[in-house]
Amino acid sequence: MGKVIAITNQKGGVGKTTTAINLSSCLAAAEQKTCLIDMDPQANSTSGMGLERTNVELSVYDVLIGDKSLRDVVRTTELNYLNLVPSSINLVGAEVELVSVMSRETRLKTAVREILDDYRYIIIDCPPSLGLLTINTLTAADSIIIPIQCEYYAMEGLGQLMSTIGLVKENLNPGLEIQGVLLTMFDSRLNLSRQVSDEVRKYFTDKVYSTVISRNVRLSEAPSFGKPIILYDIMSTGAENYMSLTKEVLAQ
Repeated sequence: MGKVIAITNQKGGVGKTTTAINLSSCLAAAEQKTCLIDMDPQANSTSGMGLERTNVELSVYDVLIGDKSLRDVVRTTELNYLNLVPSSINLVGAEVELVSVMSRETRLKTAVREILDDYRYIIIDCPPSLGLLTINTLTAADSIIIPIQCEYYAMEGLGQLMSTIGLVKENLNPGLEIQGVLLTMFDSRLNLSRQVSDEVRKYFTDKVYSTVISRNVRLSEAPSFGKPIILYDIMSTGAENYMSLTKEVLAQ
């Protein structure tokens, strides 16, 4: 049975989608059958895996709002062990449309249950918000990985995220746990990066991964070519970082 991991932080620009794409890809490279579900209306995980948004006929929107199953919308990728459930711009309206839907918070959970035996890992890229799409994701997930960038205001909004996680645990998904906290955009030359790292490790203690994701030009370039970092530049620091993170995730 597969493990469902949500990559979430309601702050934008923290490396959430980069982590979803590259953790999924490295798990697949380790021959772990993996499915990446793009729950972000911006569809950056979709395009970052090489699928043109204009070529998406069926997406996760059709699962949440329509009568499609995840098996109906799943797409293959360049990596043998990795499948993708794409997002689309239609997902923008899903928050409003879900309001009147029965069991609106558990739509994704119900859909994910049908494919649990198909994969070892199901990675879900959340939108940068705490609306119904994120609530659906947290309700469907077994655990959460929280990326935190090593920059000013890194901890801003974390209280709100932790509160939302607590509410979901209390009312919808008692088994939900924080699997790990990932430090991203780390620059060892900057005192600020080290200070943020110390602050995050003090707050989350042993939940913080030993691996940190360094600032890396190749990592930033890869999505514009529609490739995960291990297919774009396997020798880069970014590829090394995400392969190291994957080893930690596999050991959990």
